[in-house]
Amino acid sequence: MTANSGNQALSTNKQLLDWVDQCAKMTKPDQIVWCDGSEEEQRRLTEIAVAQGVLEPLNQEKLPGCYYSRSNPNDVARVEHLTFICTPTKEEAGPTNNWMAPADAYKKLSGLYDGAMKGRTMYVVPYVMGPLGSSSSKIGIELTDSVYVVLNMRIMTRMGKAALQMMGDGNEFNRGLHSTLDVNPERRFICHFPQDNTIWSVGSGYGGNVLLGKKCLALRIGSYLGRNEGWLAEHMLILGVESPEGEVTYVAGAFPSACGKTNFAMLIPPKRFHGWKVTTVGDDIAWMRVGSDGRLWAVNPEAGYFGVAPGTSMKSNPNAMLSVRKNTLFTNVARTKDNDVWWEGKDGEVPEELTDWQGRPWKKGSADKAAHPNSRFTSPAANNPALSKFWDDPQGVPISAIIFGGRRATTVPLVVQSFNWTHGVYFGATMGSETTAAATGKVGVVRRDPMAMLPFCGYDMGSYFQHWLAMQSKIPMPPKIFMVNWFRQNAQGKFVWPGFGENMRVLKWVIDRARGKVGGQETKIGWVPRPGDLDLSDMDISEEDVLEATKIDPVEWKRELEAQGEWFDSLGSTVPKALRLQRELLLERIK
Repeated sequence: MTANSGNQALSTNKQLLDWVDQCAKMTKPDQIVWCDGSEEEQRRLTEIAVAQGVLEPLNQEKLPGCYYSRSNPNDVARVEHLTFICTPTKEEAGPTNNWMAPADAYKKLSGLYDGAMKGRTMYVVPYVMGPLGSSSSKIGIELTDSVYVVLNMRIMTRMGKAALQMMGDGNEFNRGLHSTLDVNPERRFICHFPQDNTIWSVGSGYGGNVLLGKKCLALRIGSYLGRNEGWLAEHMLILGVESPEGEVTYVAGAFPSACGKTNFAMLIPPKRFHGWKVTTVGDDIAWMRVGSDGRLWAVNPEAGYFGVAPGTSMKSNPNAMLSVRKNTLFTNVARTKDNDVWWEGKDGEVPEELTDWQGRPWKKGSADKAAHPNSRFTSPAANNPALSKFWDDPQGVPISAIIFGGRRATTVPLVVQSFNWTHGVYFGATMGSETTAAATGKVGVVRRDPMAMLPFCGYDMGSYFQHWLAMQSKIPMPPKIFMVNWFRQNAQGKFVWPGFGENMRVLKWVIDRARGKVGGQETKIGWVPRPGDLDLSDMDISEEDVLEATKIDPVEWKRELEAQGEWFDSLGSTVPKALRLQRELLLERIK
């Protein structure tokens, strides 16, 4: 090793050692520390992080094992405009991704990495995305100069010696290199090299840009590998629904941000559904492969939750609130006088005084947010009281239904089932959410986010749709596909569906349809529940609101289908002909 080794290399794999040595020669760290994933290592690294001011201990009586981190105010979210797909041609990256030629990206970032770790420690972080020993799992190595990254990766992945044992002498591992540099946005790049199974990230310390196993490997590189290897890497939750008789059905769901995805993954059924249980397999990412039985099987590649704190409460997501009570890292939330955490939307009274996410005094009634809107918690999956007993199963779980959902004030009904797989892919390819006045000054502009993958697909979007269509021939028993919308509004701008736990009523219809247990009504855009199919008993909702939530308006749908045509045009010539024909069929039916 070029630098002084802080400890001995934990592997004899020559390809791995050569690559670590090559990166060390470029970045010039003072020492190299190999991470083993042990409890003792976690204690030691936490002490180092506290000594460096990277972490601050929280109230250990209220929040045992929990720590607080504050990031640079210029570094608080994923940076889509600085995230690049580095494929040999721009066409492979497609019109929705930023592209940089691989040779240019390597040259530019090599210059930034040169000596970037002088005076710092390079941590070698071996990790597995997916259950240990599973044929679905992928191995990664992240080299980083951030102890915050190491401690977060320990929660979010299966990190340490187990990854090196699974890797053995093989050369098939994701090569991830990260340096915070000086956290300067002018020197910040997150570059993905799909052909090389490589990720280089510089200039950021924020989770989504630097926890390279998450969006970078599990989705951007994962989607590329999935296309080549015949599986799906998707931005989807996975949940299990168990009936009082013990029958379990698994559902995957894709929702863009701010559409209640984590809340749905951790849903608690209302009292009316006594004896029913919803369990969480995963809250964010699903890797799905065809099983020997002809069904689609999914694993959650992650081992923890990297959740948005604001808006999380005992009303919106009790299981998340219970999950963050111990061994959790909080980033950019506010703190109370007694060193507890707080954020907008948390239960109870708003405290009179807080320390805000930038370390400044904050008083009740202030116009400024106390917690950053994208403040986060990193919590082990094992903390979730509703965790599925199969969440870590190497085989995964069989998926009976896939749900696509967006935030739409009009047009899209509460729930609709596709006629077939191609029609279902069409639902996913055209899904989106309406902007609010706060975001753009224009209300109701639909931002398309196909399969919730727009920022995360590692190659051209039209080709991605084609991969979804091609999967049908590989899956003898495909899941049924649905579209939902919890956010329909009436003429007064009020939500007509209460959401949260009441979404169980829609989920029950979905799983009954998937199992062929309940009827539906065929409409021009898909199958919807007939009157009486949705269990609305013990529910405070008017018949008028139910009709508004489930309404299909031909005028609105004509407008919607025309806008979907413009969306396909913006993606270029690779959009599959089958999806364009699907739109024309729907349009003819609506007319």
